Amino acid sequence: MDIEVVAKALKELGHPTRLMVFKRLVKAGPQGLAVGVIQQELAIPGSTLSHHISSLASANLVIQRREGRVLFCVAKYDYFDEVIEFLQAECCSD
Repeated sequence: MDIEVVAKALKELGHPTRLMVFKRLVKAGPQGLAVGVIQQELAIPGSTLSHHISSLASANLVIQRREGRVLFCVAKYDYFDEVIEFLQAECCSD
């Protein structure tokens, strides 16, 4: 994994709202959550939430899928694990 890629992921997770969204998606499991549910649970305006989800998606931390008229977001667990493994291997060991 490239350090620039890891830095982008960590930068996006460094914003409190994006971290709240990502945390909620991780807890939701592999089925993800509808954007409307995230918006309601976290009390975030739709346009603001869309911006934050786009940022997480551009960092490869979240994928989106559409089912009819409902947009779902899912945390990319494998990718997040790679980011953490990179930190452990590159930053926390001798």
